[in-house]
Amino acid sequence: MNLAESTIEADPDVPLIHIRRDFAATPAQLMRAHLDPAVFARWVGPHGLATRIDYWNPTTGGSWRYVASRGDEEYAFRGCFHQVGDTRIVQTFTWEGMPDDVSLETLEFTDLGDGTTRLHARSLCESFEARDAWLRSGMETGVNEGYAKLEEVLRDGLA
Repeated sequence: MNLAESTIEADPDVPLIHIRRDFAATPAQLMRAHLDPAVFARWVGPHGLATRIDYWNPTTGGSWRYVASRGDEEYAFRGCFHQVGDTRIVQTFTWEGMPDDVSLETLEFTDLGDGTTRLHARSLCESFEARDAWLRSGMETGVNEGYAKLEEVLRDGLA
């Protein structure tokens, strides 16, 4: 897997989306980039959207909500942190535009031992239909552009 390449795959057996990407960073840097609200707001989502954090408690049992906006358009997301460890985050994720479709996300950061870390994100959806709706939503643009911005944040030493 190349550093600048994300893979997004639908699991054929369960309503699960796998996202994998390698970063030139430590697991601790990637954890900070996902848990520090100021850093997270700098990189999440596609280009052209500004992110405002409404609330953010990145601890086991905490909750979060952010709003991405462009002009008059707003897209709100929310969830709960179920587990925050040293190299793993388990959280729920809801786009408020589809409030009945809650996914359970597990983010794992694996040190590859050569100055890179592999992020493996798994999103378990309620049904195959919900999973396929996420995949058709254009999420790959947000994932790929967001991770490209994350690489810049890491290069600039902000995480």
